[in-house]
Amino acid sequence: MEREKKQSSAVSDIGAWALNVVSSVGLIMANKQLMSPAGYAFVFATTLTGFHFCMTGIIGLVSKASGYTTQKKVPLWELLWFSIVANTSITGMNLSLMLNSVGFYQISKLSMIPVVCVMEWILHGKQYSSKVKVAVMVVVVGVGVCTVTDVKVNAQGFLCAFVAVLSTSLQQISIGSLQKKYAVGSFELLSQTAPIQAVSLLLLGPFVDYFLTGNLLPTYHLSSAAFFFILVSCSLAVFCNISQYLCIGRFSAVSFQVLGHMKTVCVLTLGWLLFDSELTFKNILGMAIAVLGMVLYSWAVEADKAAPLPKHGSDHVKLLLKQHEVDGSSPVKDVELGVGGLSRG
Repeated sequence: MEREKKQSSAVSDIGAWALNVVSSVGLIMANKQLMSPAGYAFVFATTLTGFHFCMTGIIGLVSKASGYTTQKKVPLWELLWFSIVANTSITGMNLSLMLNSVGFYQISKLSMIPVVCVMEWILHGKQYSSKVKVAVMVVVVGVGVCTVTDVKVNAQGFLCAFVAVLSTSLQQISIGSLQKKYAVGSFELLSQTAPIQAVSLLLLGPFVDYFLTGNLLPTYHLSSAAFFFILVSCSLAVFCNISQYLCIGRFSAVSFQVLGHMKTVCVLTLGWLLFDSELTFKNILGMAIAVLGMVLYSWAVEADKAAPLPKHGSDHVKLLLKQHEVDGSSPVKDVELGVGGLSRG
């Protein structure tokens, strides 16, 4: 009986990660077509994220009204606080992307893994074994090799990157904390935060996008094909949002960051296959090192579970997959605008 439960749990874990990787990579590819100049040039990334959360919130309300899900209450102030942090993350990432070079932007995203580790240690007293730390560093080096290009720093860009990294890390830690604190499921929590984020992003998004791109939303000519891709993007974003909450609730923010780098490999490969993006030896070498680091991370987590350390953060992952968004020739820039500031962590 115990063995069957473990097998069932393992299948659920794999399913959650697979859903996150497939939906996230699909979202990146759809948004690349929607937002790139060669596609439909819908450059309003923050507003698009508002559309994403709007559809997610509507599905949550329909699910609750139909009795498919029940809803445990989370205090409004907690939801507002979380939404402010999450929206700061989205805006900060977009501003960081605009003000910094691609290389520095990528380094700031890679810094999220150690930042999450430190924040979990400060907030929850988690500690990590040397094996886990080494594996994390191998992943960071691998992703850095295949994605970091030019590195230029300026004061404004550094400040935006600093705020973006802190808010994104705090948001991902908060997802797991709120689920445990109020005993709510991932979809229940998402259903309560999505409407708040949708309203705030739809109100502020057009202004943020105008500052970022110099384009006004009302001046955009919406074709039927662009509208179709917006619907596809919103649909994939629902699965992406649900799976992000599900994965962090099941595992940890650190695990979500480390193992989520499967998206890096998938996006680089699909960019090469579908969009004729350049795939260099440097990219391939970096991906190989990153995958090695993910394998080491999975092994280290399982080894620590077999022989737990005192106070060790052992509620990590049990499988192998990854996160980050990049695209071949213009590594992060295409992808990040493609995701439109959605689940970046």
